[in-house]
Amino acid sequence: MTETFAPTRMLLLDDARLADLRSRLDGDLAPQWRRLAEQCDLYRRTTPPAEHPLASITYLGPAAANLALAYRLTGQRHYLDEAWRWISAAVSFDHWGRAHLPDHDLDAGWILHGLSLAYTWLGEDLEPERREALRAKLALQGERLFDFAVANEGSWWSSSFWQNHHWICHTGLATVGYALGVPAWTERAKAAMGTVVDVLPADGSDMEGVVYWRYGVPWLATYLDLLHDAEGVDWWDRCRFLARTFFYRLHQAAPGYEEIVDHGDCHDRRSGHSVALYRILASRYRIGEAQWLADTVAERFFWREAYESGVRPGVLPEAWAELLWYDASVAPVDPATSVPAQAAFEDLGLLVHRTSWDDDATLVSFKSSPGGGHTAWDTSRRLDAERGWDTLSAGHHHPDAGSFVLASRGAWLLVDEGYSNRKRAGHHNLVLVDGQGFAGEGRYHVYADAPPDRTADMVDVLAEGGFLHGRARTGRMYPAELGVESLERTLVVLPSGRTVVVDRGRAAEPREWTVLLHADHPAEAVELGVPHDGVGDGADDGAVRRVLRNGRAGAWLTTRAAGGARADQVVTDVEANPTSSTPSLVVTRRLHTVRVTPPVSRDLLAVTVVEPFDAFRPTPSTARLLPAEDPLTTEVAVELGGGERAYLAGPDGTIDAGGVRARARAVLVAGDRAAVVGATRIEIDGRIVLADDGDAGGTEVTAVLPIGVRA
Repeated sequence: MTETFAPTRMLLLDDARLADLRSRLDGDLAPQWRRLAEQCDLYRRTTPPAEHPLASITYLGPAAANLALAYRLTGQRHYLDEAWRWISAAVSFDHWGRAHLPDHDLDAGWILHGLSLAYTWLGEDLEPERREALRAKLALQGERLFDFAVANEGSWWSSSFWQNHHWICHTGLATVGYALGVPAWTERAKAAMGTVVDVLPADGSDMEGVVYWRYGVPWLATYLDLLHDAEGVDWWDRCRFLARTFFYRLHQAAPGYEEIVDHGDCHDRRSGHSVALYRILASRYRIGEAQWLADTVAERFFWREAYESGVRPGVLPEAWAELLWYDASVAPVDPATSVPAQAAFEDLGLLVHRTSWDDDATLVSFKSSPGGGHTAWDTSRRLDAERGWDTLSAGHHHPDAGSFVLASRGAWLLVDEGYSNRKRAGHHNLVLVDGQGFAGEGRYHVYADAPPDRTADMVDVLAEGGFLHGRARTGRMYPAELGVESLERTLVVLPSGRTVVVDRGRAAEPREWTVLLHADHPAEAVELGVPHDGVGDGADDGAVRRVLRNGRAGAWLTTRAAGGARADQVVTDVEANPTSSTPSLVVTRRLHTVRVTPPVSRDLLAVTVVEPFDAFRPTPSTARLLPAEDPLTTEVAVELGGGERAYLAGPDGTIDAGGVRARARAVLVAGDRAAVVGATRIEIDGRIVLADDGDAGGTEVTAVLPIGVRA
């Protein structure tokens, strides 16, 4: 057993801070104190388990911390007695965690953290026998976790730097190390977390998705807070991920902020908020928008998040951190006044467009990257080659490169599947080839053992001024035996939210290409001859037409493929257990899937237009796909109505349609502005918008330009 020593001080607290906090409990900290007091009263009305349940017991850790903080702030004996009631339950269990990796995983990390804080906060006010029992249990569990981390270095969470288990377990180990005075434990955690701080993506994006962002990222902040307090080491500026990650989370909020974009493993669309994390990010990085969102969630969404979230232990136990991390000096800033409505996160290949920050806006989120994102994919391979390790552990990252989702007017129209254990590209809005998705799929960790060249990316990115454009290159993700030479999806969104998706593919042999569109509710077929869309007179032109409705939201879906296409609609059921620590927990989602399949061919060209509308006040489709003599070698041109047009070049990089002549990969027109991508020359309706002065190899421009002004 590692020798331990009594701590010399309380973690995160000293006499001066305690005096300050106490003086503010009926002032600016009154809401935070009310939350803490209510949470402690919830513990009073709940009985901790007498025997270790099969399910997770992570909640025992923050229960001890909340009650101990309430006692230290007030001196009221009942909080001390209640804290011991919960602590004694954890102390009585021979092991922490029963169903999966007892003593060596999330239960151990959570409980070590919470009980170690309580140990230092309660101090000598615990009776000697109780204090010694708690100290001995912390020493035993700390030793077990430390030994596991050392023995498994290079595998699983011990060295999985981009994974929440790593952050939670090492933070628990650090906390008990500081509490008991064990430098070996704190130095182990410091070395591991130092690597995390340096290798997480600087743009703040999280390959695990919003739910695990909400679950895991607070532990990064917790560790940095402890490190600063215990050692005076400030890593806040060093961690560029934490400095930017709030904006990743903000842009993955569905319109109205209450729900989330559920790329990656997401139990549901509500498990996305952490008031405590917003508070400390606001404080450390002076992010007024984080303070605003914390206020908004606390006032409007908190209890729905608490009781509808599928993630446990959830937001309620974070009361202690909400109080300690609140900084009244940071003024709240409404994102609608300060944050652009389009964003790009290069590491994850994530592009986000919303028509505004209003609750009824239309949102599109589109992504494409290697497993884990570019930084994790490249860095893990370098570390693994240098050390013989296996560090990526991207099991929460889905085979979804090239996929997108769309919400409008408070409802979801095109969706992801949420959580899955056997992950498949077919659960996403993607393209199947001969009915198959990505190589390595059908298991939990799709990217395990993948060769270095099995990658996807996002190029030709423009995300500004109400426009979005990106080209996802995903051909390498498919099994080699399919002979996919290329598969690219270009997605553009205009200021109105109208969206155009162009899929181009080529294979060594003729293949069956199937475009998938998933929704929460069945799509309805649109009868031919009904003038719903402005495409000719409704005659059969080979296009597949559907309409989606969900509450107030609606969208016309029109897909036209070279050579025509057949369409059918099927039910796709996805069932998963999101945590091995609770085997009985099952989440399910039913998707209603439209499958659009052109005739078998070596080549694919399919154009899908999505036109959102108000289902309570429906308007007809106005999109019109302009004819092209050879759609496999020429541009795609779509007149969308309302002064919006989209022109996407073919393989030759030129556009000549609908009044636009250009050398460019894309020209998107809305009123008196044009978004151009990879352009060297643009002429719109006879006006030169971008001139190359005869130099065909001139510098490419990607920007939003006013029409009629020479650039």
